[in-house]
Amino acid sequence: MSVTIKTAREIELMREAGRLLEIVHNQLGEFIKPGISTLDIDRLGEKLIRNLGCTPNFLHYNGYPASICVSVNDEVVHGIPNKRRILQEGDIVSLDAGLIYKGYHSDAARTYAVGSISKEAQQLIDVTRQSFFEGIKFAKAGNHLNDISTAIAAYAKVFTEALQKEY
Repeated sequence: MSVTIKTAREIELMREAGRLLEIVHNQLGEFIKPGISTLDIDRLGEKLIRNLGCTPNFLHYNGYPASICVSVNDEVVHGIPNKRRILQEGDIVSLDAGLIYKGYHSDAARTYAVGSISKEAQQLIDVTRQSFFEGIKFAKAGNHLNDISTAIAAYAKVFTEALQKEY
């Protein structure tokens, strides 16, 4: 197995691709509200990506027809945007987006509340987000994927056990 070591310039380009994608996600997060379609989200996402001088990396990848993957509530990841899929108050929507900046790809998913959501939905978002950060603590040289997944599972288990006691 060979390892490719990135140059400082390559790392900076990767970092910039991630920074630009954060801008896209932040603006999409502000746009999400009841009454818009998942296709509206995709169209804005593509416009934002292109306005930053980038290319959407999901568009046409293996035939995928959109720039942003939009999944509502319990829909499986990589939902295809649709003009008839209208966001409702209380939904949670996950956006998976990516862009290409000077040949470097960024890819990130975020979950957003649509208007006011239930306490349970907010807990799901909060615990899932924190589980990610608990795992990231173990993403360092010398560790293995199992170290990351074990940390995520341990955090989620504590929450699950506390939730079971609540009910």
